[in-house]
Amino acid sequence: MVAPIAAAAVRSVRWVVRAAAAGPLLLGPAPSSFLPRPARCSGSSSALGSILGIPSEKPSGALGRHPPPLATSKKEQERLLQGRPDQPRDPKVLRIAIIGAPNAGKSTLCNQLLGRKVFPVSKKVHTTRCKAWGVVTHEDTQLIILDTPGLTNPFKVKRHKLDEAMLTDPWDSMKHADLVLVLVDVSDHWTRNSLSKEVLKCLSEFPQVPSVLVLNKVDLLKKKFLLLELVNELTEGIVNGKKLEVRAAFKQNSSSSAKPPLQITQASPSENRAPESSANQAQCGSGLENHSGVQASEASIVTGEPQGLTRHGPKELKDRKGWPGFQEIFMLAALHGEEVDTLKQYLLLQAKPGPWEFHSGVLTSQSPQEVCNNIIREKILEYLPLEVPYGVTQVTEMWEEGECGELLIVQSLLVPRKSHMMMLIGRGGKVISRIAQEAGQDLMNTFLCDVRLKLKVEVKS
Repeated sequence: MVAPIAAAAVRSVRWVVRAAAAGPLLLGPAPSSFLPRPARCSGSSSALGSILGIPSEKPSGALGRHPPPLATSKKEQERLLQGRPDQPRDPKVLRIAIIGAPNAGKSTLCNQLLGRKVFPVSKKVHTTRCKAWGVVTHEDTQLIILDTPGLTNPFKVKRHKLDEAMLTDPWDSMKHADLVLVLVDVSDHWTRNSLSKEVLKCLSEFPQVPSVLVLNKVDLLKKKFLLLELVNELTEGIVNGKKLEVRAAFKQNSSSSAKPPLQITQASPSENRAPESSANQAQCGSGLENHSGVQASEASIVTGEPQGLTRHGPKELKDRKGWPGFQEIFMLAALHGEEVDTLKQYLLLQAKPGPWEFHSGVLTSQSPQEVCNNIIREKILEYLPLEVPYGVTQVTEMWEEGECGELLIVQSLLVPRKSHMMMLIGRGGKVISRIAQEAGQDLMNTFLCDVRLKLKVEVKS
């Protein structure tokens, strides 16, 4: 079975990349009689083929094994972090920075890769306040994932009363990264057609760091053919040093109102290309049914040689929308875990020989109290309106282990105004009760033990 391009909504549409005898690689719907496994167009098991629909090896069962629980004791967590890492015979390691605009889904993707919730997730922007490490240990390979705040600017830092570290942490992460994932929310029609200026500036400053484009929230995109347009715009038509050719797969007659879907091919340099045979052409499906009166068309709109990567100044970046330096592209729905294992498998294969930096029992660089604070703050962001949650201060008054091994936590939430206190408590205490219940459940899943969480609300003195 040929793998689908992305979410369940397009599972009925099958895609395949076929290598012409002397021509480019072509994307199109696989005929029902087509069974041979196509060659990969670049890279390893996922590569660009992951997005173009090339079937990859299924991740081994061990990829889905349960990660270690987070230590409930700060002392135990510090012992694991400061102790000497256990080393396999031939260790491999990869440091991964995840950058993108605020609310693109970076922390959600981190949690899915880790297999346990250790980073806060909210629909509101700037949920992540500072960089933190997540650690994935699989057999002889260790992935160190740097979850960073969304790239922002000084004006927004001041507006949301954010820490100045939110301006510098993403840049610091890039300095130590072996690979960077650039996350784009394709469900946001205001921002999806171009990379933010902050992201472009970051990529331009570190062109030597391999970068991978990850299109997130594809399950929320109704018109799946737009994914192909986005790929072309966000990569400037170049992936892994090769041109992508975007073609109109169909042309319409006057009786059809459907937008013609596109065809993507990864082409070799123009002087080495042989004329394409019509027998090797493949049409690109889009999730739309073929209408009567729609005829095949092959109109290439991208030609030329790929360009090398160099640092660009503010003037050069001003009119730029995409980045031509991406090595691979992935499409996924991080919230539901769709295609996350495919990305995880690819990352494991990119690891280089080197000593582990963390003990295999480490899940995150954060302390248990920091994880707890973040999860509670996530719920506060969800249930309080506008700017109100950004003014809440958290103070942990109790952190103890009970007689039966349960974790007892008491935390005070300090707000600047009485009106904010009333909003946080809610009518009949419903809001604060819901926050405590949901946060407690998340903490139990993280620590793998019973958690009794008590929240108190007070006005700051």
